[in-house]
Amino acid sequence: MSAVSPVPERAALARARRVVIKVGSRLVAESPVGRPAAIADELAALRDRPLEAVIVSSGAIALGRRVLGMARRPHALPVLQAAAAVGQTRLMHGWEQAFAVHRLTCAQVLLTHDDLADRRRFISARHALRAVLDAGAVPVINENDTVAVEEIRYGDNDLLAALVCNLISADALVILTDVDGLHDAPPAEGGRRIPLVRDIDVEPGWKVSAADPDGVGSGGMASKVLAARSAARHGVVTAVVPGHRPGVLGEVLGGADVGTAFLPSSERMSSRKHWIAYGARPLGRVVVDDGAHRAVAELGKSLLPAGIVEVEGTFELGDIVSLVTRQGTEFARGLAGYGAGEVRRLRGLQSGDIEATLGYKYLDEVIHRDDLVLL
Repeated sequence: MSAVSPVPERAALARARRVVIKVGSRLVAESPVGRPAAIADELAALRDRPLEAVIVSSGAIALGRRVLGMARRPHALPVLQAAAAVGQTRLMHGWEQAFAVHRLTCAQVLLTHDDLADRRRFISARHALRAVLDAGAVPVINENDTVAVEEIRYGDNDLLAALVCNLISADALVILTDVDGLHDAPPAEGGRRIPLVRDIDVEPGWKVSAADPDGVGSGGMASKVLAARSAARHGVVTAVVPGHRPGVLGEVLGGADVGTAFLPSSERMSSRKHWIAYGARPLGRVVVDDGAHRAVAELGKSLLPAGIVEVEGTFELGDIVSLVTRQGTEFARGLAGYGAGEVRRLRGLQSGDIEATLGYKYLDEVIHRDDLVLL
């Protein structure tokens, strides 16, 4: 670990004992053998800390399309899936070789959005990963690109890495990328590195790129900021750091001023509420009027049927739905107390009218405040 004294604001990184390390596609594609080897060497040097590490590694599609002779990342989903199937074995082989040098065992874990959207599968995955860590192995996680469908894909595994933090109760998330951190403007336009973001929800004064222009990855800095926001809401500090830099893991986990650190939220979400906000894909949208928006967002109230204007999508009791304003802005997510068809019949009515309208009543609220998360 770096001998440099930690920067006070980065003390949480220096104290971290369970860390998720996300490695971007470009870093792996540039050096499919050397990059895993360098990371394994650095983690082996930190074993006396002690430190538990979980790797979230992109790169299967990038490696697979190289083997298949594809000049650029394909757009057709079946071709992406084929490239992932070819590349995943090579990706995992690289990680196995890298850690074997240090007599460490790897465990391959492939996840999809559905695995984390379903609460029972989420808990099952949590138990499995904790068992892998208890056994002394290093989990290497990737999205299961061979079976994932386009509308449920993560952005270059950045958000997946943040959700894994929640899955294993991590202390820190380190995102290794090909730039030296977040900038206040594009680096090509003279933008300066932002060393520290204390509150990601109130410091939006930066410009970020949305995707990789060369088609190697699918994320970009925008997805890394989104991942940092997700991790922060669960109380996890995130560092976006240059993956090319030798010894960068020792530096960042020693609290040195490298890359950009995003400090965690002071209002830490429970695992359940974090799952509602970020872990599952909403199955519908409930449009509310200004009064309901104010009651939920400012006064912490439940969503009552009287404030509902429109219902979109198909969802059942207990499914996650988005709450949006009349202007279409999503401001909260929650667990539906009634199915979509029932909510359509109840919109605009008083809670006292629920039983007379439906012939039964589960709750007075369409979404109870205990099942609501503000975004």
